Amino acid sequence: MPIGDNVAVSSLESQIDDLYRLPLTEFTSARNALAKTQRGADASRIRKLEKPTVVAWAVNQVYWQSRAAYDRLMKAGEKLRAAQIAALTGKPADLRDAGEAHRKALADAVKQAERLASAAGSHPGPDALMRTFESLSLAKAPPAPGRLTDALQPAGFEALAGVTPKAPPTPEPSKAELKKRADEEKRRAAEEKKRAAEIKKAEAALERARTKMRAAEDALRRTQDRS
Repeated sequence: MPIGDNVAVSSLESQIDDLYRLPLTEFTSARNALAKTQRGADASRIRKLEKPTVVAWAVNQVYWQSRAAYDRLMKAGEKLRAAQIAALTGKPADLRDAGEAHRKALADAVKQAERLASAAGSHPGPDALMRTFESLSLAKAPPAPGRLTDALQPAGFEALAGVTPKAPPTPEPSKAELKKRADEEKRRAAEEKKRAAEIKKAEAALERARTKMRAAEDALRRTQDRS
């Protein structure tokens, strides 16, 4: 691509960024005005840009006007996600410290968003702000910063898709546990032996009873034959 084209693209991207910096009430008119300065695919692309919701606009303003708070949250989110993945794969991970740092950065980002929105006469819900910031900071591939158009929901476990959890190692049984298992095996073996002997004894008694019955039947037939 020629250098001139690169400059033109860079200039257009900068102008698009400027749209998301504006007060929310000015977005649509500024977008339409910018679209009229472009041709072809660029003009069509700009006309399709969606106006952000109040929550998305407030989150964008943290990126544009309070970058330190935004960057701190994103770094804390990366560290927490890395700790979660490490824990799932059986590696050492300090989830407590990572989680605490992320919570603090999240609370600060929400505070900054509320401050910036209030100054512009908007009042986005703090819960929606927190969910959106949380989703952005923990996303494997977050959307383009500063250009969000709608509130987000935390991704949950699907954010860790592709990570294969490692089962924790099975602890070695203690001597007491091994002795308990051995005693239990002996007890079961003794019970099985006792049941087998009882069954054999019962079968022998049944066979003797059958023999006596056959002898009695034979004696009865002989008596009847002599009659």
